Order: sequence, then C-alpha cells, then structure tokens
Amino acid sequence: MACGGCVGSVVDGSTFSLGLPVAEAVDNRHIRDMTSASSIKVSRIDAYRWRVERSGRMNTYGLIFADSDLMHDLEGDQCIQQVVNVAHLPGIVGPSIAMPDIHWGYGFPIGGVAAFDEHDGVVSPGGVGYDINCGVRLLSTPITIDDLRPKLASLADKLHATIPSGVGSSRSDLKLTKAELNGVLERGAEWAIDRGFGPERDLECIEAGGRLSADPDCVSTKAKQRGLNQVGTVGSGNHFVEVGYVDEVYRVDVANRLGLSLGKVTVFIHSGSRGLGYQVCDDYLDTMVRASAKYGIELPDKQLCCAPLGSEEAKSYLGAMNAAANYAFANRQLMSYYARRGLAAVFSRETADQTDLVYDVAHNIAKYETHIVEGKTRRVCVHRKGATRAFPPGHRELNPRYRDVGQPVLIPGDMGRYSFVLTGTAGAYSETFGSTCHGAGRRMSRHQAKKVARPRNVVKEMEQRGILIRAASRRTVDEEIPEAYKDVAKVVDVVHSAGIGRRVARLQPVAVVKG
Repeated sequence: MACGGCVGSVVDGSTFSLGLPVAEAVDNRHIRDMTSASSIKVSRIDAYRWRVERSGRMNTYGLIFADSDLMHDLEGDQCIQQVVNVAHLPGIVGPSIAMPDIHWGYGFPIGGVAAFDEHDGVVSPGGVGYDINCGVRLLSTPITIDDLRPKLASLADKLHATIPSGVGSSRSDLKLTKAELNGVLERGAEWAIDRGFGPERDLECIEAGGRLSADPDCVSTKAKQRGLNQVGTVGSGNHFVEVGYVDEVYRVDVANRLGLSLGKVTVFIHSGSRGLGYQVCDDYLDTMVRASAKYGIELPDKQLCCAPLGSEEAKSYLGAMNAAANYAFANRQLMSYYARRGLAAVFSRETADQTDLVYDVAHNIAKYETHIVEGKTRRVCVHRKGATRAFPPGHRELNPRYRDVGQPVLIPGDMGRYSFVLTGTAGAYSETFGSTCHGAGRRMSRHQAKKVARPRNVVKEMEQRGILIRAASRRTVDEEIPEAYKDVAKVVDVVHSAGIGRRVARLQPVAVVKG
C-alpha cells in the first residue's frame, strides 16, 4: 500500500492519488512535540511511509519516509512539529514531506521538502537554509584502491594543504575583485571553467549546468564582502573532502556508466556558499519577517517567515538565493580543480586529466519546476532543505549523458562508515516532487557529540579503522564522530525500498579532510 503522491502513481503495484484518505492505518500513535502543547497524530501507511494527519489550520497533511526504527528515534523531536508547521503555509501543493534523514533545523526540518503554487504560494528562507546550495559533488579517478594505499598519507596531506578548511577559511592565492565576484554570482561554475578551473565537460554533470538565473544586485554589500576570498574553500562543520573507493556495486551497468567500477578511487566534496550564503539568508530573514506581516500571513513559527511568490520581496530573495547558489557551484568547481592538482602532485598529470566529475547536486535550494499534480500540470516552487533532487530517466532537464539512466544521487554518510550513489526514479518524481534524502542525518547535537568524544582520541580511532583524518581543529572532528549520525545504510534502505531512489554503488572512506 502506498500513499500521498502528487499524481496517480504506482509504487509496489498500488495506485494512489494526492489528497485521497489513507485506506488503512497499520499503526497509529500520537507524538507530542517537546515544545508544543498539541498532540500530533501520525498514522503508519506501510513499512516506509507515515502520514501526519491534518489538524487545526494545516493546509495539507505530512508524509514522512522512515522505517520503524528511524521513526522511533523521532519521537519527541521538534522536527515532527516542523513538518506540521510547514503544512500551514499558504499555497502548499501536495504534502509536507520529510525524508528518512530528517532532523531539527531552522524553520523547515532538515530533510524537508515542500512545493508551493506559483500563484498562491510563498518562498521561505527557512525552507532553504543558511548554507544556500550546500551540496556535494563526486569525482571518479582512474586509479584503484591498490594504487592509492602506498600514497594515501601523501594525498591526504596534499589535499589538506591545497584546499583550505575550517571556520573563516580563505584562499590567499585567489581573492576576487568586486567585478569578478559579480561574475561568480551571475555565472556559477561557468565562471570557474572559463577561468581555467576545470574542463568544460564538467558542466554536463552539474545540476542545472552549474548556473541559475540570478541577480547579484540583490546581494548585500556585506554578503559580497564575505565572499571575496572564500571561493575554493571547504569551510567548517560537516563539510569535507573525502577520498574513498567503490567497495560494493549493486547495478554494474549503471555504475560503469558513472565511472564507479569496483575498487575505483573517488573524491567526495561537500560544501556550499560559505559566509556569502549565510549572510544572504540572514539579510532576507529580516525582509521576510516584515513581508509576512505586510501580506497578512499567519505563521505557526516565525522561522517560517515568507513572502508571496509574486511579490517584490520574493523576487529579490530568489535573485539573491540563486546568486549564492552560483557561488556554491563555483566553490565546488574550484575545490575539484585543487583536488585534481593534488592528484597530479601525488600521482601524475595524466591521473588528474582522467579524473571525471560524476555529478554535483544541491541540497539547500528553492527552484521553480513543473510537476503533474492531481492530473494537472502545475508550475511550483520546490523547497528542498537538506534534500536532493532525484529526477527519473528520460527527464528533459537531465543532460543527455545520463538521461537514459536517471539523475545520479549522491548520499554521503559519516566519516567512519560509508556513502552511497543512487539514481533518481519515476516514483520520486511522482511522490516527492523528484526529491530524496541528502545524507545520514544527525542523531546527536554537536554539543552532545563533543561531550561523548571528549575522553577519546577520535583521529587515532579512525586511523585504526584505516581512515586518515586531516582537520583544522579537534573540535570539528569531535563534533563529527560517526555515532553522531544515523546509519546512512538504513536511510538509503528506506529510500530504495520506498522507490524514491535506486542504489547503484557504495563508497568506503579512506581519508577525510574536515572543516
């Protein structure tokens, strides 16, 4: 039995339509949010889907993807209340969706997806996040894990030295002029490639070609100042550059198309728009608080402040958000260039030249897309907050290189276990507006993780497990201990089993540069 899609869809042989009542609740429970006096009714639909029932002024229901264990972990967590809160926003189309890596975030839960009608809906910075276009890209090298092992420490050291990481990290060798920065904000990855930071073929493998329609004039002077010397840097928190290898393959034909044969060495890059994107969000939260009052929008949580999509406030935010997203695309493109330089220094120029971009996807973004809802084609603004686009085979927005297999979906785990590569599915497109999870999802706060890690030597622990860690500080490593995250294999199992992503390969880390 399936539930809550956008249009008559088939999952596991069952047909369902948006807005139809749940035929049968396998399991019912009430979850009381620890900050809310109201009781939230959640009905189990099948092994991987849960429905948050409408109540009060909710405009729609909630749809959570999780198995029993993951759902149990959410009891008492504020993120369930956030799914409910998003369902209150005007013009929401389809359910308020949560992925199996869901956890509490600012406004929207991290792992939240919601679409809004272009005429009646809104855009909310809380549905995008502070780190605009935080995302991941994956590089496939021509070398194998056997080739790498004798030189692993040298490569880890070189990447750590070449790609600045940590809070406020910047590049002394690449400080942009104001005119150059505007070029980055307007053209994204194209700007970087035109400057020689990577081959033109990379553009075929970046979501939206690495460039969104942006308006740099909507970005404040303060935000631009923060972005002048941070392009090409990892940053802090859970951002990283990770060297790994393919240790399991689930679909050989697709894995080979992606350059991910068994034993192949990979480089994973996770970062976003740095201080510039943070400042854009901060600037527009003030704008949106005023806009919510101006347009008479009742908010269940001030962190969901928003503006009607047709308003000047919304247009300005989207222009600035897209500019920050372009900055993030350029940032990851620069880091790819420096990763290739590191490979050239440790191995050879030929190794670097044969290192291909598998794909680059955004996690924190709001984008206009066309979807079929209740049998009608509608243009909607899809908010993905800690969620990944997962378009199916044949989708017109996919580059011809991958159109027949579907969009590559990159799901990093934690620094001690594994990550996964999937492809998008028709099920995701019909049920979740072409969206799936983005990672493992935290299960401990950073404060809790540091407390657990305090008596330990985490770097040594990882080395004993065959994983080298290079980091700007011990604090970052302690915050990122593996047990601070859910087991990404369980998250991916839900995604695969629910039909909103299809497994291709698993990657095992061997060296991680942390922010």
